[in-house]
Amino acid sequence: MTAQEPTAVTNLDSYGHGPLPWRRPRDLMPEAFTKVETPVFLGTAGPDGRPHAAGIGPAWHDGGIYFVSGPGTRKSRDLAANPACSISVRLPGIDLVLEGEAHRVTDAAVLERVAAVYAAGGWPAEPDGEGGFTAPFCAPSAGPPPWHLHRFTIRTAVGVAFVEPHGATKWIF
Repeated sequence: MTAQEPTAVTNLDSYGHGPLPWRRPRDLMPEAFTKVETPVFLGTAGPDGRPHAAGIGPAWHDGGIYFVSGPGTRKSRDLAANPACSISVRLPGIDLVLEGEAHRVTDAAVLERVAAVYAAGGWPAEPDGEGGFTAPFCAPSAGPPPWHLHRFTIRTAVGVAFVEPHGATKWIF
């Protein structure tokens, strides 16, 4: 599987800059997601419509975005009721907001491969044999193991470049 490509592009820039190519943020995400200092936030909505934002540690694998969440956390409960969500990230030179859905992954082979991505980045996650991850540690807000793996599917993205070449673009997938 490869990273999604947009089916439509809208130039949102009001200063005369052209649309940004999708490859710009797409090519930055794999490396940025390996760095703890990259701020990445997941936005969800509860059954009552109340918004919720939480920092996540994403992994880029096979052209897709993955993240973990404890089953008792608000973000996991929100996603179980409504998989629609957003991911916001500051990449080098461009702020990016992704909108789409996140679904839990329980496939053993995918869990193994994504665990290896996390381990290479410094988090020694391992599949627990029951559709989740375990590790000696996780984010303090993650709750106790096991942690569930989710795969995010991009539906729309908006990027605003704050370094040359400047611009603001919406991509639809």
